[in-house]
Amino acid sequence: MSRAVLITGASSGIGAALAREFATRGADVALAARRTDRLEELSKELTARGRRALVLACDVTRDGDLEAAAARTREALGGIDVVVANAGFGVVGPAETLTLADYRRQFETNVFGVLRTLYATLDDLKRSRGVFAIIGSVSGHLATPNGTPYAMSKFAVRALAEGLRHELRPAGVAVTLLSPGFVESEIRLVDNDGRLRAGGRDIVPSWLRMRTATAARQIATAIERRQRERIVTGHGKALVFLARHAPGLMSALVGLSGYRGRSHPGQA
Repeated sequence: MSRAVLITGASSGIGAALAREFATRGADVALAARRTDRLEELSKELTARGRRALVLACDVTRDGDLEAAAARTREALGGIDVVVANAGFGVVGPAETLTLADYRRQFETNVFGVLRTLYATLDDLKRSRGVFAIIGSVSGHLATPNGTPYAMSKFAVRALAEGLRHELRPAGVAVTLLSPGFVESEIRLVDNDGRLRAGGRDIVPSWLRMRTATAARQIATAIERRQRERIVTGHGKALVFLARHAPGLMSALVGLSGYRGRSHPGQA
């Protein structure tokens, strides 16, 4: 198992579950996010298991934060073997009701946050011949009504992963794209400004949501194997298959579905 893993957006959802999974597999973890109170709790849990867990106050939209996080990880853990660019949220709503500022806010976190993470850690990954993992989404393969900002951002990081994979292969760095469908997390409880709505209700039925720990196991395995891409969740695999091989049918299904009445397109 990798020696040191840096995860952005590690305070909840997939990020926190990945930290637990990597620690279970014997890795030390650097936990980067804005909500340091949650990171502290997670760090205590992982430390009790005998792993090193570094808490890093980090906002992926702020220049310099990721460089500082990478430097502290390097110093505390001796290097970086895996980086998981996981931080993200979803801006939703009909395009005619949104503004350019909404789209910019979405891209600042979901796209430029990934790029900031890459630039801050690339030299480390070249030294370790490690893995740069990007948490995309099924929405990066299929755009639905009321979710164009989120889908655009996830299409963008899918393109980034595909191009980077060829650029970085000669340096020994693998690029893995993870595309989850509906997973248990707080993403659908976060508003268009990136703020968690206290007491919010997840609009996706529980039977359709994969357990976060299950998703984390699949993602960690894909990263360990240096896979090109992994679609996570059964419904996600079915949707991506249809989008790739039967786009007309997929478009008709989206038109007939209840997506138009939903307030969130999917999962990060």
